[in-house]
Amino acid sequence: MKREIIMTNDGSTTIHLPEWNESYHSKHGAIQEAYHVFIKNGFLLFEGHELLQTGEAKPISILEIGFGTGLNAFITFVESLKSNQVINYVGVEAYPVSIEEAMQMNYISQMAENQSDIFKSLHHLAWEEEHQLTAHFSFTKRQQFFQDITDTNTFDLIYFDAFGFRVQPELWSDLIFQKMYDALRPNGILVTYACRTSIKNAMLFVGFSVEKLPGAPGKREMLRATKGLLKI
Repeated sequence: MKREIIMTNDGSTTIHLPEWNESYHSKHGAIQEAYHVFIKNGFLLFEGHELLQTGEAKPISILEIGFGTGLNAFITFVESLKSNQVINYVGVEAYPVSIEEAMQMNYISQMAENQSDIFKSLHHLAWEEEHQLTAHFSFTKRQQFFQDITDTNTFDLIYFDAFGFRVQPELWSDLIFQKMYDALRPNGILVTYACRTSIKNAMLFVGFSVEKLPGAPGKREMLRATKGLLKI
């Protein structure tokens, strides 16, 4: 399938698949979408959420569904530096982008030029192994189909960033969201850019509490789902 590197409206790049008319990120702005959906409405909810006996924040375990270009992992790393939050990050991707494609993304210059080695490491490090990028950030990439995920009671936060329902509806099914529900710890959160009624219903069906939130620029709404609370 043909793949193109394109510029989005906020000046950041993404990969576009012309055959599907689908992109890895919003054409309205790759970085601004990632920040709005996954950082503002996901990661930042966990700032100082629990303290250990040492007085330090409890580590946050994050599962990313659709590692793709590495944008979400990189922006999470950059944001975690502001609070010294300890992160255990796992990115799952069935079809990894090439290192050559990843290195054409301009996220380093757009977000953190002093962290270029980290972004490069996200793509050059071996799959299926845990890597300690810094004292506060561990990182694992898994090449895996989403339906093969079997984690249980492991993660505090899921970034659900699969291709859209229009092109891959099977990734937004009851089956997949049951796996997401099982992978989260009690009161864990899943955030996604999508807000289709059938997606919300699939989340509700497996037991999530679901709320609609304002979407990133160019999209009216997004969804946030919580494990272990009453449905609304």
